[in-house]
Amino acid sequence: MEQLLGTGVALVTPFNEDLSVDVAALERIVEHSVQGGVEYLVVLGTTAESATLSKSEKQLVIDVVVRANAGRLPLVLGIGGNNTMALVEELKTTDLSFFDAVLSVSPYYNKPTQEGIFRHFKALAEASPKPIILYNVPSRTGSNMLPETTLRLAHEVSNIVAIKEACGDMAQIEKIIQNKPEHFMVISGDDVTALPTVLAGGAGVISVLGQGLPAQLSNMIRLGLSGDSEEAYEIHNSLKSLMNQIFEEGNPAGIKSVFESLGLASATVRLPLVEASTTLRNKIGLSLKGLEKAHV
Repeated sequence: MEQLLGTGVALVTPFNEDLSVDVAALERIVEHSVQGGVEYLVVLGTTAESATLSKSEKQLVIDVVVRANAGRLPLVLGIGGNNTMALVEELKTTDLSFFDAVLSVSPYYNKPTQEGIFRHFKALAEASPKPIILYNVPSRTGSNMLPETTLRLAHEVSNIVAIKEACGDMAQIEKIIQNKPEHFMVISGDDVTALPTVLAGGAGVISVLGQGLPAQLSNMIRLGLSGDSEEAYEIHNSLKSLMNQIFEEGNPAGIKSVFESLGLASATVRLPLVEASTTLRNKIGLSLKGLEKAHV
C-alpha cells in the first residue's frame, strides 16, 4: 500500500446556506488538495459529517470526488460504525471499484471489549474486497483500541493493512510501530502528532488541516519521511497554532472556517454541530495571514 505513504486528507462535505451539498465547493476543495501535492484523498470520513448525510447524499459526495479527482490520486472510502452485520453487508454491496482502501472506525457507543473490537474488524476484513485501514479515535468512540489488539489484527488478518491512530498518545503509537509486521502502516490521525509519528517510523498522516494547507502539510510529511527533521519541525511549528485552533470548537467547524477565509467554501455545518464563533474565525484568519506574510 505504498499509495498510502505520505499525506492523505479527510475531506469535508461543504454545504450551501440551505444545507444542501455544495457540489461546486467540493470540486474546488478536491482540486485545491490535488494541486497542493497531497498523496491521497479520504472520502466520507468523520470530517465529512457523514453521520448527518443521507444515503443519496453520500453517493453524491462519492460521485463528485471521483469525477473531480479524475483518477489522479488514490481514494480511500470511510465505511464504519457500530453495527457489524450491517457494515459487512455494506462492504459486500458497495461499489468500491474507484477506491484503493476502506477506512473503518472502531465501534463507538457499544463500548465493546478488546475481543469484540478484534472480531468486529476481522469480520469486516473477511467481507471487504479492498484492504482495511483501522481507525482508532478514543475521543469520539468512547473506547481505546489497545496496541495489543491492533497488533493482533495486523499480524493475523492479511486484509488489514494500516491503522489511522488518533489516540494522541505517542507511547501507544510507538509501541505499535515497534512491534508491527513490516507491511503494516501506522498513519497519524492527528495533525499535531503527525510529524512525531513519522519520525518514529510511521507512514504519514490522514490530515484535517492538510486539505486547507495541502502544500505545507504534505511538504512537512515528506521532509519527515526523508529524515529532515529540522526543516520539517520548522513547518510543524509554524502550523501548530492552526492545528490546535481548527479543533477548538469541534471538527469540521474549524477547517470549514479555514475554507471560508480561503474563499473556497462556506463555514456552514449541520446540526448538532454549529459554525465556529466569530472569535475563533478571527483567530484562524489572523493565523492564515501570518503564514502568508511568512511565506510558509
